[in-house]
Amino acid sequence: MNETTQIEAAAQRLRDGGLVAFPTETVYGLGADAGNESAVAAIYAVKGRPANHPLIVHIADHNAALYWIGHNDLSAARRRFDRLAARFWPGPLTLIMRRSEQAPGWACGGQASIGLRCPAHPIAQGLLQAFSRYGRGIAAPSANRYGRISPTTAQHVRDEFSGDAPILLLDGGAARHGLESTIIDLSREQAVLLRPGAISADEVAAGLGESVAISSNVIDPDQIDRQAPRASGTLASHYAPRNPMYIVSSIDLHEKVRVHEQAGKRVLVLPCADSLVGYAHHLYARLRELDEQAGAITGAIILVEAPPREPQWQAVWDRLLRAQTKS
Repeated sequence: MNETTQIEAAAQRLRDGGLVAFPTETVYGLGADAGNESAVAAIYAVKGRPANHPLIVHIADHNAALYWIGHNDLSAARRRFDRLAARFWPGPLTLIMRRSEQAPGWACGGQASIGLRCPAHPIAQGLLQAFSRYGRGIAAPSANRYGRISPTTAQHVRDEFSGDAPILLLDGGAARHGLESTIIDLSREQAVLLRPGAISADEVAAGLGESVAISSNVIDPDQIDRQAPRASGTLASHYAPRNPMYIVSSIDLHEKVRVHEQAGKRVLVLPCADSLVGYAHHLYARLRELDEQAGAITGAIILVEAPPREPQWQAVWDRLLRAQTKS
């Protein structure tokens, strides 16, 4: 079956209320028809995701967003939305807006806001274009168990959901970025970064021509931004391996390994790297490998060598801080 035929079959599966796992440039998503209440409920059930934790709705283009946010919105938020969509879509940017009254809220965790993204991966784009004949968008969180490490290859998805309800899987190779999309909240008076990603807050600010605030949740994952809408991947504990994982400074790494080994533990180490792009691309895959190895060894732990504390590493730090074992 060629790629075009596979994409059409996947679009029809979504039309019929089924689930489809598909690649994006960030991670693999687990998708359902965003307008089908029972299909969206199936995502929550398969992932084990709390019903009040919103999904992101993936759309084919800027015009498709108007169903979700309203065609006649003349607000400052809408002007910001149009600027950012024009500059960064298709791409790894999710925009949160007030949801139109006509649009269903099943994918929103009961909120009045909606997170929208137009992915750049050609298979995701092909699927969204094909599905646009049947529905308004594809609700899709990452294709993994709730709170666990996001999948960046088709094999990760197979490993995650082996033996579960049938999920049609489109294989698009390894995800380009390897970390989830940047999330910008446009539902408040000022644009606010809720989750860092490949597109930085500075780039968003340049696209807007105005400053972007940083949510307290980004600065410290244990902090709660009480004015922010709930958004994907912003809980204090997320992206986590099943086995204990700790971040350790480069200076302390060898001593920590020695101390843990003397205590009878097997230590698996994820070293840092000079290349941010390469590190981010491989991060989840390496964590999955180490987690699988640790699971086969009694008392094993994972130590992650701390990456540089530089602005461009913000997204990596965000994921590691949420993934680490809480004391």
